[in-house]
Amino acid sequence: MEDQKIDNIELKYLTVDDYEELKKATLESYGGVLDSYWKEHHIQQLTTMFPKGQVVIKIDGHIAGCALSIIVDYDKIEENHTYADIIEGDKFKNHDEDGDVLYGIDVFIKPEYRGLRLGRRLYDYRKELCENLNLKGIVFGGRMPNYHKHKDELTPKQYIEKVKRKEIHDPVLNFQFSNDFHPLRIIKGYLAGDTASNEYAVLMEWDNVYYTKSTKKAKSIKTVVRLGLIQWQMRTYNSLDDLMQQVEYFVDSVAAYRSDFAVFPEFFNAPLMAKYNHMHEPDAIRELAKYTSIIIEKLQQLSISYNINIISGSMPEVVDDKLYNVGYLCRRDGSLERYEKIHVTPDEAKVWGMQKGNKLKTYETDAGKIGILICYDSEFPELSRLLSDEGMDILFVPFLTDTQNGYSRVRLCAQARAIENECYVAIAGSVGNLPNVNNMDIQYAQSAVFTPCDFSFPSNGIKAEATTNTEMILVADVDLSLLRELHSFGAVKNLKDRRKDLYNVIRLQ
Repeated sequence: MEDQKIDNIELKYLTVDDYEELKKATLESYGGVLDSYWKEHHIQQLTTMFPKGQVVIKIDGHIAGCALSIIVDYDKIEENHTYADIIEGDKFKNHDEDGDVLYGIDVFIKPEYRGLRLGRRLYDYRKELCENLNLKGIVFGGRMPNYHKHKDELTPKQYIEKVKRKEIHDPVLNFQFSNDFHPLRIIKGYLAGDTASNEYAVLMEWDNVYYTKSTKKAKSIKTVVRLGLIQWQMRTYNSLDDLMQQVEYFVDSVAAYRSDFAVFPEFFNAPLMAKYNHMHEPDAIRELAKYTSIIIEKLQQLSISYNINIISGSMPEVVDDKLYNVGYLCRRDGSLERYEKIHVTPDEAKVWGMQKGNKLKTYETDAGKIGILICYDSEFPELSRLLSDEGMDILFVPFLTDTQNGYSRVRLCAQARAIENECYVAIAGSVGNLPNVNNMDIQYAQSAVFTPCDFSFPSNGIKAEATTNTEMILVADVDLSLLRELHSFGAVKNLKDRRKDLYNVIRLQ
C-alpha cells in the first residue's frame, strides 16, 4: 500500500448492497482459516436488527475492512461459551436491544490495507458506539494466531503472559492490548477449525468508564461539580448568633454561585473561646465543645434552605468525657454524617488533651463520592489511599495552620494525594488572628483546589487558589468524568500500576 495513492477513506454502515464485495473481502482476509463466510441473509438480518453495529471502512469506494457486532445481556451468557453459542446457529438470538454489553462477532482488514491503522478506526467506532448506547463495555473472543507455534511448550496462559512481556509477537493479541482490551479468561473450543489458535480463544474486554447504571429514582447524575471554599477570617464575635450570621453570609454567597459544596475550615468557631480565655486551655476548649451540637443543627438547616452540601470544617466534641476533633457533612437532603480527626497534632494532645479519632470512610453525595480528612490527617498517605480504594472522587481537607511552614506541609501533601489517588483535593483554611484566645493566636492559609497532573488537567496540578491570608471565597468547577478517563487512559496510571503483589494498604478495623 506504500506506493498506492489514497484519495478517500470513510467509515460507513454496512448494507445488503455491499454483500458481494463483503464476501470477497472476507475470503481474502481469512485466507482459509474459516471454512465459511457470512451468507446474504445473515447480513440482511444483522443490518436490520442492529444497523449501527455493522460498519465497513471503504477506501476509494471499496471495502477495506469490516466490523460486525450485536448487543447481549452478559449475565445470560455462559462463562465458557463458544462462538457458535453467541451467534446461535447464525440466528443471532442472543441479540438483545436491552442488553448491557457490545459483543464483537467479526472484524477484519484486507491484507493489502494492513498497516494503515484501519483496525484502530473500527475499534474506536465500537468504543464510541458503546459509550453512546451506555453499555458496560465490549467483549469478544480473541484469536491467538501464533499459538500453534508454541502449543507444545506453553499453556495458553503462559503464551499470553509472554505476549504481554513482548517476548512473543502475536499480531492479534498485541493489537488488542494496545487498544486497552484486557483478557478475562481463556476458552477452549471457542472457534471450531481455528487450528492456528489450537481452537483456544481469549475472551477480551474493554470497560466503558462512562457507563452509568440505570435507576428508577428521580435524580440527576452530576459530572461537573462546583466547589465553594470559604477562607474564613478569624475575628472576635460577641455571641454565637453573630458567628452564625457570618456563617450564613458565606453559605449564601457560595450557594448564589450554585455551588454543590460549601467548605469551612478546621476550628472556624474558635473565636467563641475568647469568652473563656481566663480558663486553662483544656477547660476553655471543652466550653467551646458545648456549642458544637447547636452549630451543626443550624448548619443542617442552612444546607436544606440554601440547597447546598455543607462540610462543617471541624469543631471540638466531647464523647464519654473524651475530647475529639470532629466535623459533619450536612447533605442538602437533610442527612448528616460525622467524621473524626484520626491523627491529632502534638500540640492538640499536649495543650487540650485531644484524643485520636477512629472513624474513616467515604460518603456518597449527589455530587460524587467524597472523603474528608482534617488538616494533619492529609499528611498520612495511607488514609487517602484507603478512601481512594472506596472510589473517592474528591478529598476535602479543612485545615488550620499558624505558620507558613505548617501550611506548606498541608498544601504539598494535598497535592501529592491528588496525584497518587487520581482525585481532586480541596483545602480550606482560616486567616487572621485571635489575640484573645490562647493557643489560637495567628493563622496562615491559602485555600486551593488541586488536580492530578495530566493532559486533561492543569499542568501544575492547581485548578484554583485563593489569595494568601485574605478573607474570601474560592469557587471552582471540577469534572468527575475526567477522572474516569484518567483512571484508564492517563499518561501514567497511579492506581492501576500499584504493585499489590508486593505491597498493599489494609484497614485493621
